[in-house]
Amino acid sequence: MLELNEVSFTIRKDGEDIPLVDRVSIAVPKGHFMAIVGPSGCGKTTLLKTIAGLNPESGGALFWDSRNLSEEGDFSPLEIGYVPQFSIAYDPLTVDESIEAATRLRVRCHNHAELDERIDRVLAETGLGPISDRQVKVLSGGQKRRLGLAMELVSDPKLLLCDEVTSGLDPRSEREIVRLLHDLSRKDGRIVLSVTHSLAHLELYDSILVLHEGKVVFHGPPDQLNYYFSVSDTEEVYPQLTSQDAERWHISWQKHRESFQKMMEVNRARQMANGEFPPAKVDGARDEAQALQLPGFFSQVGTLISRRRRIFFRDRGQVFLQIAIIICFPILVTIFSDKASGNIRRYSDTRQNNMAAEIQEEQSVRSDQAKVGSAISGIIMFQVVLLSLMGSNNSAREIAGERPIYEKEKFGGLRPSAYLASKVIFLTCLVIGQSLWMAFFVNFFGTFRGNFVEHAGYLLLVNAAMTAICLAISSLMRTAEQASLLSIYLVGFQLPLSGAVLALPENIEVFTRPFISAYWAWSGSVEALQSQVHAAVKSVVDTSLSAQQACYYVLGAHIAVALIATWVGARRPQWD
Repeated sequence: MLELNEVSFTIRKDGEDIPLVDRVSIAVPKGHFMAIVGPSGCGKTTLLKTIAGLNPESGGALFWDSRNLSEEGDFSPLEIGYVPQFSIAYDPLTVDESIEAATRLRVRCHNHAELDERIDRVLAETGLGPISDRQVKVLSGGQKRRLGLAMELVSDPKLLLCDEVTSGLDPRSEREIVRLLHDLSRKDGRIVLSVTHSLAHLELYDSILVLHEGKVVFHGPPDQLNYYFSVSDTEEVYPQLTSQDAERWHISWQKHRESFQKMMEVNRARQMANGEFPPAKVDGARDEAQALQLPGFFSQVGTLISRRRRIFFRDRGQVFLQIAIIICFPILVTIFSDKASGNIRRYSDTRQNNMAAEIQEEQSVRSDQAKVGSAISGIIMFQVVLLSLMGSNNSAREIAGERPIYEKEKFGGLRPSAYLASKVIFLTCLVIGQSLWMAFFVNFFGTFRGNFVEHAGYLLLVNAAMTAICLAISSLMRTAEQASLLSIYLVGFQLPLSGAVLALPENIEVFTRPFISAYWAWSGSVEALQSQVHAAVKSVVDTSLSAQQACYYVLGAHIAVALIATWVGARRPQWD
């Protein structure tokens, strides 16, 4: 049984406490199907989230099977299923793949036969078997609602919370979903609570909970709703609520509460006598259900990587963009490579007796140094900035773009550590491929005039650093648009703040330099040049260079700090 005793949820606004859920007290027995209805903004979704543990109650207590959730911890992820208003499946995946991934992330299956059996059972329960091979993006609204339910049923939750799963559906699809929820409530004593704004098909529910301004103003059998509110049509209930304030409705309800509770008990006894509820599980089956466990860390990581790979290769736009970047960016660099391959004349070993000849020789050497040095410095920075742009493209939307689904999966038992590990592994593959291809391609058409391995290492590190930093931004921002915009600005400031083109004033440079990844990759690569070429670059840049070892350490620190920030953002709840 689920029981709420004077449960409240309050927020503080303009220095005042505002109750969004106000002293809600209800008792819901096993095998019960209840609708939570009320006008927009009355607290329906807030109440559902409070029951789920997403909103910490400000007062009162919640009980589940005599366990005080307020004191003894929230539901286990295997006990509860939560179907939000938004889609919790990825468009490029098929129905079968979506359910398989949900199963692998939520339930530890001992073999493939057990996994297939669980998937097939859920497909049959929700009627999705005939369309299991269709991609999510081609499903209708009703089919997506069924898929959301299927992905929650993989763990056999004893409490199923549904938030507006019928919104936006045609009348036929709406009735089918309500009927499906009704049937699910009749299995294994499952409680199903459904938030809905619609007042259609109420006869399929066991009870109706009406909220008004966060207060309970009715909880009873559907056939008593019109009688209680003195209306002839159910659609008149919401307008009737405006006839007096919520507190008066709540006080009135308190007077009639017990009588309606007895009506629901009588109805339930009649339903049980008519055999509407199937026999309870035998002890062995119950023990098996209770023995379900969450999958391990490595199992979740493997599932996430496999799913991310499928999504990546089925997104043609993203694949073409990656191919275009990998091909075009190195070509852009090689267009200017000829300027960096010129010779730098040396001073003659014998001193000229002719002053004019000495001046001409010095001018020629300086001219060669300026031409080659500026070209090499520019090409190195060009590579660094392009790889920084690649890093931004890699991860700016990686977490923020799927944040709602991630939050839902985290609620269902996904470990943030497994999620972060899967992102790091996937992005590491991209970073290695992009960086090494850039280094080898440019070197093939114009040899790097220094230690190529060290230069390739700096390109790899700057791409990794920018990828990690933008991943942290993506983890901390609430929307993908915010994360993308901030990441673009970050890359845009890399070139002017690096000092490779124009040196910054020393009093500013000392504060900005530690945070500019492009500077450390450029500086380290310049220090890896041959002596003569290094001198040529030094002759045309005003910015002081840092030791190679320091460049490695700072870029490594950028990656480490960014991953820590990503971890903080991934752990922090960001439900809308």
